[in-house]
Amino acid sequence: MVSVALTKLLDKAFEDASLDTIVNAPISALAGVSDGDAKLLQEAFNIKTVGDLGRNKYFRAAVTLSELAALADR
Repeated sequence: MVSVALTKLLDKAFEDASLDTIVNAPISALAGVSDGDAKLLQEAFNIKTVGDLGRNKYFRAAVTLSELAALADR
């Protein structure tokens, strides 16, 4: 079993939630993401949940490109 402390990543209301609950939670469940930020993400990319953000092709492409660039710099 793997245990991960998510307290720094999540809003206080979601710190003890299950992963399933977190993935289905609104974007504002992430620490530092306001309701206003969440509204803009929904308007721009139709992202409504943490899971939507994680599965978004543009965000996934940006993460992949960033990781490849970091590997190329080694």
